Amino acid sequence: MAALTSIDRITNVLQRRPVDRIGLFEHFWGDTQRAWAEAGHIRPGEDLGEHFGFDLQLCWNLNMVADPDCTPEIVEETDETITRRDGNGALLRTHKLHDATPEHVDFLVKDRRAWEEHIKPRLTPDRRRIDFEAYREARDKARAANRFFCWSGVNVFEIMKDVAGHIYMLTGMCEDPGWVRDMAQTYARLTVELQEILFAEEGKPDGIWFYEDMGFKQRPFMSPAMYREIVQPAHRLTFQYAHGLGLPVIVHSCGMVAPLVPGLMEAGMDCLQVIEVKAGMDLLQLYRDYGERLSFMGGIDVRVLYTNDRSLIDAELEAKIPVVMGRYGYVLHSDHSIPNTVDYATYRYFVERGLELGTYPNF
Repeated sequence: MAALTSIDRITNVLQRRPVDRIGLFEHFWGDTQRAWAEAGHIRPGEDLGEHFGFDLQLCWNLNMVADPDCTPEIVEETDETITRRDGNGALLRTHKLHDATPEHVDFLVKDRRAWEEHIKPRLTPDRRRIDFEAYREARDKARAANRFFCWSGVNVFEIMKDVAGHIYMLTGMCEDPGWVRDMAQTYARLTVELQEILFAEEGKPDGIWFYEDMGFKQRPFMSPAMYREIVQPAHRLTFQYAHGLGLPVIVHSCGMVAPLVPGLMEAGMDCLQVIEVKAGMDLLQLYRDYGERLSFMGGIDVRVLYTNDRSLIDAELEAKIPVVMGRYGYVLHSDHSIPNTVDYATYRYFVERGLELGTYPNF
């Protein structure tokens, strides 16, 4: 049989149809790429997708901040951190010395009144929110390499978190669910309206990738019932728009989100990524429960890679890949971004051993 391109391979993986091998993709912290470049393993700024032969390429090109023209205001700066107020009126602290998730300090939006006064009126499908050039360049680059090209961006839970923070948003789900549901629907409609403009002018991607961190350690941020009442209608709108274009939907979610998976599948999710082991996610159990209807990406404990011990990496891969490749719906990926504590040679070995195990002998 003819060799598959990455487009063919990921298309088949997302439909759980026969392939030559499992897919391959990864995320890295910026610190990691800098460390590997300083050590001479890669060129400064080198595309790691090309370097390792990844099957997917993403493009994040929408600006969903309430004021898209805002230049974040520096409120405080120290030797190690910088605190800025952004176009949502959110005050966020970031580290200057290493990559990390921004710390929530304060938010303009803490209730329905502030949302309706300061944010909602600004959320129009303005072309300034779309980076057409970035999409065009990423699409053409993916096409030249025959890589599966995904439009990517945040979905409603992640956007609302950026506007109101987890505490105010989750409290609102309990005390004023109509407010949070309105936020979710507003952002879902805006996402679809902007995608309609983009795809009409620049063409469709091969798939849609949504970042949507809905869990923390051992628990999702909401119950399945609350998810179905407040968030799922917005997910259904965005997922079904993609399906209407014939595009599969990949959902990234850090944290424990297993209880939300049935609802996400009802909304139209085709593949779950990243399946974070340290948060309590279990790739093998998810495969047993949903592998006939859902594809998976990730679920390989990145803490094993931290050790740089090949015997431990072998054990992790050998315990999981021969099982989850059984229905053809798996893409090799760690369960989180690769940090700079992982040696280049370790990651190279992880890829080579994973693909060796994940090759189908009779294709």
